[in-house]
Amino acid sequence: MGAAAGLDLVEVTSADPFVEVRHTLERRKAEGLHGGMQFTYRRPEVSTDPGRALPDARALVVAARGYLTDVPVADPVGRQARIARYAWDDHYAHLRAGLTAISEALRAAGWRTRVLVDDNALVDRAAAHRAGIGWWGKNANLLLPGLGSWYVLGSVVTDAPLPSSSGVVAEGCGGCTRCLDGCPTGAIVAPGLVDARRCLSWLLQAEGEFPRAHRSQLGARIYGCDDCQEVCPPNRRAEVRPPTGAERPAAPLLALLDEADEVVLAWAERWYIPKREVRYVRRNALVVLGNIARGDDPDVVAILRRHLRHPDPLLRAHAVWAARRVGRGDLVDDPDVGLAHDTDPMVVEELAAATPAR
Repeated sequence: MGAAAGLDLVEVTSADPFVEVRHTLERRKAEGLHGGMQFTYRRPEVSTDPGRALPDARALVVAARGYLTDVPVADPVGRQARIARYAWDDHYAHLRAGLTAISEALRAAGWRTRVLVDDNALVDRAAAHRAGIGWWGKNANLLLPGLGSWYVLGSVVTDAPLPSSSGVVAEGCGGCTRCLDGCPTGAIVAPGLVDARRCLSWLLQAEGEFPRAHRSQLGARIYGCDDCQEVCPPNRRAEVRPPTGAERPAAPLLALLDEADEVVLAWAERWYIPKREVRYVRRNALVVLGNIARGDDPDVVAILRRHLRHPDPLLRAHAVWAARRVGRGDLVDDPDVGLAHDTDPMVVEELAAATPAR
């Protein structure tokens, strides 16, 4: 049924609480390694207990669906920003559809079910690990034997007494440390341990300022980061799925800074954006602009001028960084822009900070 529903791998495991995972989440949260991330960290006692999602749960039907396609990765040339592969298309929608087919079959047999996909209610990787779908990679992703990690994961929790399928997969990374060595910010601080405060994927989704220490490392990324997966040897053997034609491997950088708020939010409808506030899309776009744009591009100059005068101090501050980064400190110093009289602490601090040259 799973294959017919478009799923690549389906296994069954118990719905017992993930006690060890709960303790790990609570410990990492206490140490600040979650970086303010709420996903599964908000209430570990809930996200690690399938019985909270469905009372009297007895089994989890866990599935994986690949999202690697042969569409080439975007090659940014000043005006295009890169998007992580998992966000090129609505892969979770395809996964949800497959799991819904399984859920409906169980319901038709008289059992209760709930589909959990990209949801705070369950730690997906822990469920998939227990089900024997893969092993914990050193980059904290789940690696499928012979297939790698280009997969989205989800589950159907049910009160049906389904027998567990296979056991836990043995660790398969061996002595390889390419993901640790290849992380742009050193966010993988130990095998299987990610410090979200350095992880570019999370920083792009976090509120507040984008940390100055990691802005240049962001490069052309506007949503997500695939570096630890791209260097992973098992991912070279991953199965490639035919493109759907709906893939968006890149984002129009200048449009994200130039279009009306509703247009930008509609374009980024599948992205996680804090409070759905467009200011965070524009904040990220300004950092990318500073990393890849040309300072002699008149469209770039016009956008920088506008954001240096923006009523939102978050955007003014990041525009200061971006302008200096592309070699246009003259825009920052222009009396007509008026930053010399700016009193907002965020902007004042940015004006006083050094900006690394490209």
